[in-house]
Amino acid sequence: MAASNTVVAGDYKGYLAFKNKKQGLYIYGTFGFGKKTFINKDTVDYYEVVGEEQYKSFGTGVAIGVAGAALFGGIGAIAGAASGKNKGSHLVSIVFKNGTKCLCELDDSLFKSLVTVLY
Repeated sequence: MAASNTVVAGDYKGYLAFKNKKQGLYIYGTFGFGKKTFINKDTVDYYEVVGEEQYKSFGTGVAIGVAGAALFGGIGAIAGAASGKNKGSHLVSIVFKNGTKCLCELDDSLFKSLVTVLY
């Protein structure tokens, strides 16, 4: 199952958006309402990876499976479907310097952005 790139629990329940590297990741509430903050070195006390999950991209596996079947028959379909891209989902707990906290579900690219911003 794909990561939703959202804050699933805590003080900033809502969505995440990557603003820019200087300001960090931006958390904002649904439809622009609710608490808003940036995730960066100035605002975050620490973060912890709570869980990680790997899954195969279904769409990529199907597309490659169809191409494999067209070229090599049944064996090509099986090999193609099994070669779908591996993707990751990361559950990250973030504690802010002001005492608030949140639990985020991030895909590989947003997780990489988070680690880069907080390095």
